[in-house]
Amino acid sequence: MDMQHVASKGLVLLGCGKMGSAMLEGWLNDGLPAGSVYVLDPYPSDWLKGTGVHINTDLPTDPAIVLVAVKPQMMGEALPTLVAKGNGEAVFVSVAAGTPIAQFEAVLGGQTPIVRAMPNTPAAIGRGITAIIGNTHVSAAALDLAEALLQAVGQVVRLETEDQIDAVTGVSGSGPAYVFHLIETLAKAGEAQGLSPELSMQLAKATVGGAGALAEAAAEDPAQLRVNVTSPNGTTQAALEVLMDEQSGFPTLLNKAVDAAVKRSKELARG
Repeated sequence: MDMQHVASKGLVLLGCGKMGSAMLEGWLNDGLPAGSVYVLDPYPSDWLKGTGVHINTDLPTDPAIVLVAVKPQMMGEALPTLVAKGNGEAVFVSVAAGTPIAQFEAVLGGQTPIVRAMPNTPAAIGRGITAIIGNTHVSAAALDLAEALLQAVGQVVRLETEDQIDAVTGVSGSGPAYVFHLIETLAKAGEAQGLSPELSMQLAKATVGGAGALAEAAAEDPAQLRVNVTSPNGTTQAALEVLMDEQSGFPTLLNKAVDAAVKRSKELARG
């Protein structure tokens, strides 16, 4: 089961908002023929209309992949339209947050191959990371295919159990917002020290973006990179003594933040 299989049997994309558009753009750039893609979306964008894909037309009888990218609150309305594709060969891949595999099985049928995926927003620029887990009906080849499709927007990791999705949500799913807030607050701290808002924001964005890129590219782990730039009794050490404080610093704060996100993720999955 490969991309040629998808091209010949067809791919259905349910929902083409930011995430769906980012994935579709990646597939088309990777050579998936526009004529093999069928998009169902009530409000197709001008960009989508210009891609040459099928929009809101009859679907192929037995598509290779049905990728579900609608918002969770629209799931109850959108998913039943695809019941006829359940319990068959079509592999359903969902990037909808908070919708467990059991919910798809309940609507589509218990024999349906289903892959649940948790992407994050840097997927919009091809820098996302997506975690995937399949039910027992997903073959190794189908999971490979789901991974290949999701690699269009970044890295892909495989989970051992669906329960791990909640932890992934707390770390990488919600994580970009933590980093955006770090940029906000770092820029404000620069302003407090007399820098202009524009200059301080430019410094904060470039620092966080550059440090993230260095952390991914470097052979050393982030702890060693931190040590490398921390001169004894220097400026960085003075700041880190505040940030690494066990009571009020990052160790406690981020642990509490991720724990809150994970708990909320579990609550949403229970409905």
